[in-house]
Amino acid sequence: MPTPPLPPFFRDTTTDLIRVAALLRAGELVALPTETVYGLAANALDETAVRRIFTVKGRPLIDPLIVHVPTLEAVAQIATPPPRLRRLATQFWPGPLTVVLRKKRIIPDLVTAGTPTVAIRIPRHPLMQKVLSLTGLFLAAPSANPFGYISPTRPGHVRDSLGEKTPWILDGGECAHGIESTILDLTNPATPRLLRTGPVTRDALESALNQPVAPPPKTPPGQGGHPEQPTAQPAPGMLTRHYSPRTPIVLRNHGAAIPVSPPSPLQRRAIVWLQRPDKPSTDGLDFWLSETGSPEEIGRNIFALLRQLDSGQFDVMHVELTNGTGLGAAINDRLTRAAAKP
Repeated sequence: MPTPPLPPFFRDTTTDLIRVAALLRAGELVALPTETVYGLAANALDETAVRRIFTVKGRPLIDPLIVHVPTLEAVAQIATPPPRLRRLATQFWPGPLTVVLRKKRIIPDLVTAGTPTVAIRIPRHPLMQKVLSLTGLFLAAPSANPFGYISPTRPGHVRDSLGEKTPWILDGGECAHGIESTILDLTNPATPRLLRTGPVTRDALESALNQPVAPPPKTPPGQGGHPEQPTAQPAPGMLTRHYSPRTPIVLRNHGAAIPVSPPSPLQRRAIVWLQRPDKPSTDGLDFWLSETGSPEEIGRNIFALLRQLDSGQFDVMHVELTNGTGLGAAINDRLTRAAAKP
């Protein structure tokens, strides 16, 4: 028998949003748009639904999930917020900042990889806000893609990656940031630590807190970031290899020339520049992430372009790194993990 077609995307209509809310309340998974990437959402307090997230993604249980909540007041229902959180919330919420706090017992251990902390975010995307309001739920929502693969920034990416495993997708268009949220550990108020770089920069956090923020650990906790390691991670996105296409990536320093000759005359190379090159390459196909080199535009486009090039037409991608400042630190983080060897 032929496979039945997948249902169409849900849209921003009252009828569709009511259906999305009903599905989530019934324990189903729905791919939802955020301003960072598309998330595979479930009721964070429903352990059966949360377990399905791990199953659908093939995600190891040592990798915790981010819980999305509608308001700052809701945070206190699932965690113990420190006084300084309000200062951060005033500047960065709703938005692409996740904070790690001491959790309350209401949150299942499955959500937090058995750790005593929980990662929390108030998303800015208007459709995610509407769904949170309609459901009255706290939503666990990691990226809506197979674990370790390139994150989805458009509804078509979710369908291409997960297909019938996730029939329910709310179309919110292209994600505004295109890379995952910044994660800040506030469990020790005296020494806040950046766990994952993202759209909210370390400098911005230090300015808001009026104190230093420790940089991310150079290597993930546990055994070198191997997906099968038994050690729980303090936050998502910290494994050595992540966001990875099937096509190998070779990283090039910012502004460095691409070698003229490929290792093999038969090798098909994609050359990815941060902005349109003055002199196109002669032995590969050129692609660029921004006309002007805008970090915001580069971040918005990086995952979409990697997915486009990971279709089997190339043997290798040569990708230029940023200068590593500001948002460039987050872009380089994603590219470095994407290029890491299995």
